[in-house]
Amino acid sequence: MKSIHLALISLLLFFSCEQKKSQDVAYFGDTFEIENAIASSALKSKLEQEETVNIQLEGEITGVCQKKGCWLTMPMGEGEKDVFVKFKDYKFFVPKDAAGKKAVIKGVAKKEVIDVPTLKHYAEDAGKSEEEIAKIDAPEVKYTFMAEGVAIEN
Repeated sequence: MKSIHLALISLLLFFSCEQKKSQDVAYFGDTFEIENAIASSALKSKLEQEETVNIQLEGEITGVCQKKGCWLTMPMGEGEKDVFVKFKDYKFFVPKDAAGKKAVIKGVAKKEVIDVPTLKHYAEDAGKSEEEIAKIDAPEVKYTFMAEGVAIEN
């Protein structure tokens, strides 16, 4: 009888740990089911096939706006610039200390040209020096993402 109780307690602990692990995520913006997420480093190949793509990306957050948490970046792969993630309708922000955490983002990705004033604004938000900001003198093609929701591991 003791062994049955021990086995039941062990199973209960096992499943409660598993459940906590899967729920150990903080949502910002819309909550969503995480399904069919692809690595952020695979985004470029997806956008070579289509102009825009509605998708879930997963990866490590490499940077966050240090003024409000109003954007984040994720890696695009070796030798590539990061994908720049903004939040739909500017209706939510992420924690400014989220860099280094794993996340899944849901929304629409595309490739676009970013003008110089906007690039300078983003550099300022990222805490770049005035010298670094002054060096920005040409528009850039960037892979961007308009997120409806962000799930960040706690």
